[in-house]
Amino acid sequence: MIKRRYGNRADWKRVKQRKYAQTHLSTKEFQGYITLLHTVEVNEPLITRYGEKDICIVDNGYMWLQHFPLGKYHSVTTMFDANGDVVQWYIDICLRNGVNDGVPWMDDLYLDIVVLPSGDVFQLDEDELEHAYKSGTLSKSLYDLAWNESREIMKKLINDEFTLIKLAHEHRRMLEKDLV
Repeated sequence: MIKRRYGNRADWKRVKQRKYAQTHLSTKEFQGYITLLHTVEVNEPLITRYGEKDICIVDNGYMWLQHFPLGKYHSVTTMFDANGDVVQWYIDICLRNGVNDGVPWMDDLYLDIVVLPSGDVFQLDEDELEHAYKSGTLSKSLYDLAWNESREIMKKLINDEFTLIKLAHEHRRMLEKDLV
């Protein structure tokens, strides 16, 4: 089943106190919605492991900037620590991005790509995509779409042409003043 994920993450119980802002952008570099979630206070940090490295991706004072580019098959979440340093870029492969009741969302197609500031890149959840396809949850065309989008993004990452990573700091600063 394809899961719809909203930019405001209103159902995220880990976050005790939050601030949130969003806007629509239509610039040469980006067309779509951006959201910024400031996790002022969390119940407990969220730590994930990539290879041999444990990385905290949520804690008090962290910010998650999410890009929902219109007409694209991906969404990018840039995770900043309390000092404003990038912890990781998390690229969700998705069927579509949209807006419901004013809040941006994406329909997740399982595959993910993580880029660390060190330059390390990880492809995630291939097993979930395979299972969804083999169980009949995903059609062959959606399965192929996910893999094609993932390969295209990986190529852009290798060639340093994936612009949303480069826009993260600027877009975070743009939304920070609007956090409520």
